[in-house]
Amino acid sequence: VQLQASGGGLVQAGGSLRLSCAASEGPASMYVMGWFRQAPGKEREFVAGIRSSAVTTVYADSVKGRFTISRDNAKNTVYLQMNSLKPEDTAVYFCAADQWPRAILTHAGGYDYWGQGTLVTVSS
Repeated sequence: VQLQASGGGLVQAGGSLRLSCAASEGPASMYVMGWFRQAPGKEREFVAGIRSSAVTTVYADSVKGRFTISRDNAKNTVYLQMNSLKPEDTAVYFCAADQWPRAILTHAGGYDYWGQGTLVTVSS
């Protein structure tokens, strides 16, 4: 499974961006899709996850109410809509896939496949 993330860029605080992650295979191979981020000098942290049904989602407390994860199984694509961006959201964002039918995991070790990352920079 190959994941290709895109959509990062430079945005002012309060602005919005939408990240996309295109997968080479369908939802049968990627039961859970997640977004993680890693800021310079920090560990990779969970941002949001969504199950194949596209109904069940989980968010990190730091992004609740501002970010929305969604997926289009027909296009094998997962999205992360980021609104009201803050400078502390600056990081490289990675999409990831968990092939096992289980709950949405919030630790990076639970995911089997990773995209290459896309940089999001939020200026103050």
